[in-house]
Amino acid sequence: MADTMQFDLVSPERRLASLQVTSVQIPGADGDMTAMEGHAPTITTLRPGVLSVDGPEGTSDYVVTGGFAEITAKGVSVLAERAVPKGDMTQAHLDEMMEEARTMYSNAKEAFENEPGPVDDAAKLLSDMVAMGDHMGLTAKQ
Repeated sequence: MADTMQFDLVSPERRLASLQVTSVQIPGADGDMTAMEGHAPTITTLRPGVLSVDGPEGTSDYVVTGGFAEITAKGVSVLAERAVPKGDMTQAHLDEMMEEARTMYSNAKEAFENEPGPVDDAAKLLSDMVAMGDHMGLTAKQ
């Protein structure tokens, strides 16, 4: 059996997980990555997506909307802006997340009228939220 490492997932509301795992699949802002024991130290930002952990107890999936993941040789710590166990994710959760993303996009378009960078970032966030919903079989209301 592969060696295990410590995994911690925390959101502002609560600690969702603290367990020994063999791997963590992270939806990184610059691309998905898998961390295992002995991984090179890395800090990455998260994009909306599904974070999966595999361990002796099986696989657990969590929906995250952003935040940071710190990977060390001994483990992974994820500080998520919002995190929900995938099994608890509902259409109402997605609708709420989509509304927040739409508001951020509208605010960015107003505040940064002639600066495409922040507007593009907000548009990407909205697009990532739609893709995440599609991945889970939920529909983003237009």
